[in-house]
Amino acid sequence: MSTRTLVWFLFCVLALLGLDLVDLQVWASVVVLAALVLAGVPALRPHASARVDRTDLVVLAAMYVTVVLLFRLAFQVFTTDNVLGLFLCFAAGLLLGVVGPVVYSVWGRHRPLRSLGLGAHELRPTLAMGVVLAAAQFLVTFQGYTLPAPAKWVPLLGMSLVVGLFEAVFFRGFVQGRLEASFGAVPAVAGAAVLYALYHVGYGMGVSEMWFLLALGVVYAVAFRLTTNVLIVWPLLTPMGAFFNNLTGGDIDLPWASLLGFADVAMLMAAAIWVAHRRERKNHTRAQASHEVAEASHVT
Repeated sequence: MSTRTLVWFLFCVLALLGLDLVDLQVWASVVVLAALVLAGVPALRPHASARVDRTDLVVLAAMYVTVVLLFRLAFQVFTTDNVLGLFLCFAAGLLLGVVGPVVYSVWGRHRPLRSLGLGAHELRPTLAMGVVLAAAQFLVTFQGYTLPAPAKWVPLLGMSLVVGLFEAVFFRGFVQGRLEASFGAVPAVAGAAVLYALYHVGYGMGVSEMWFLLALGVVYAVAFRLTTNVLIVWPLLTPMGAFFNNLTGGDIDLPWASLLGFADVAMLMAAAIWVAHRRERKNHTRAQASHEVAEASHVT
C-alpha cells in the first residue's frame, strides 16, 4: 500500500468512526475541511491525465436528471398512496442507474466493465479495506443495537442492498469515473459527492440534510478511489449505513412481498452485468484468435 493510499484510507476510517462523536453538521464540516487540506498536498493527489469527453458528460447529465426525476416522481408524486406507481418509478430509476451505464460503456463506448468499477481487479486490497471500513461503520451504528422482528428489518435490508448496488455502480463507477476521466481525481471526488447529495431531493430530503450527505459522499468517493472497485463500498459499507438509517428512522414500513420486487430488480441488474461480461470475454477471445492468426501468417 502506497503512502497516498494509506493516508486516504485512514481518512475514511477516522471519518466513519467520527460519526458517533460529534453533531452531524460539525462532523460534515470537519470531513470536508480535512479532505480539502489533504487534497492540497501534491504528494497525496493521484497523478492522472484528463481529457474532457463531451459525450460522456452529456450522457451522464441526461441519466442523472432522469434518475432524480424518476425518484422524485416515485416518492413525491405517487407516494404510498399509489404503491404500484411508486415501485415502478423507483425500480426504473434503479435499473437506469445500473443498466444504463453498463450498456453505454460496454456497447456504446466499447469500454471494459472495469471502467465502472466492476470486476476482480485489486481484489485483495479491495476486500481487506472494505471489511475494515465496514467494521468502522458497524461500530458507530449497530454495536449494541438490538434488531426488531424480522418483518421490520429483512425487507429494509433487501432494499438497502439493491439501492447500494445502484449507488455503487452509478455514482462511484459511472459518475465519478467519467468525471475523473474528463477533469481528474480531485474534481471527480468533489463532483460525485455533490451530485450524490443533490440526488437525494428525489427522496424528498431537504437542504438541511445536504451538507451531511455531501460529506458522506466525499468519504464514499474517496473510499472507492482507493482501488476503483465497487466491492470496497458494496455490499457492506454503503448498504449498512442506509439500512441503519432506514431502520432507526422508522418512516419506512415494507411488506414481505417487497422482497420479490427488489429481487427482480437485482436480477435484472445482474443479468445486464453478466451479458456485458460475456461480451467482453467473446471480444477478448476473438482478439486473441486474430492475433494468433496474424502471428502465424507472419511466420509463414
